[in-house]
Amino acid sequence: MTDTIETGTTEQAEQDSRIIHVPLNKLKKSPNNARKVPHSEATIEALAASIAHKGLIQNLVVEPEMKGDKPTGAYLVTAGEGRRLAYLLRAKRKEIRKNHLIRCWLDTENDPSEVSLDENVTRENMHPADQFERFHELSRDKGWGAEEIGARFGVSPEIVKRRLRLGAVSPKLMDIYRQDGITLDQLAAFAITDDHARQE
Repeated sequence: MTDTIETGTTEQAEQDSRIIHVPLNKLKKSPNNARKVPHSEATIEALAASIAHKGLIQNLVVEPEMKGDKPTGAYLVTAGEGRRLAYLLRAKRKEIRKNHLIRCWLDTENDPSEVSLDENVTRENMHPADQFERFHELSRDKGWGAEEIGARFGVSPEIVKRRLRLGAVSPKLMDIYRQDGITLDQLAAFAITDDHARQE
C-alpha cells in the first residue's frame, strides 16, 4: 500500500512540475504545427468566448524555443494554437494583458509534429443532436436565453435559437436522427410544433 501511495505521489509531482505558466507574449506558433489551413475566425471567436466564461479547459502544450543550444525564453505552442489565438484576440480587445499568464504543459519528450497531428486527428466531434439537447437543457434548467448561451459559446443568438428549437424536438425523433433515420432538414420540419405527440 505504501509503495502505491509513494508511486502515485511521485507521478503527481512529476506532472505538477510539467505545468508551467507562460506570459501570452512569450508564446509563439510552432513551425511543427500540423494544421496548415488556419482556424476560421468563427472558431477563434468561439474559443475566446469559452475561455472568457469558463477559463482554460485544456492546457496548451509547449516546448522551449531554442537558438542553437540555448533557450530564448519563449515557448512554441505544439498543441493549442487555436487557444493561443483566442487569447491574442482577447488581448487585442483589452480583455486581458499582453503578458497574461497561460497555463501550459511542458513537453520536451515527444515529437512536436506528432503531438500537433495527434491533437488534430485523434478526436471526434459530438453528434449535432447532443449539442441541440445540451443547449435546450441550458435554456430550460438555467434560464439562459439565446443571447447568454451565444455569448458563452461564441455563437450568434440566431443560430442558438435554431438549435434550441431543434433541441426541443421529441426524444424519439432525436434518436432516429442520431441513427441517420431522418435528415437534419426533416428534423427541423418537425420543430414547427412543440407538441411531441404531433411530431411523432
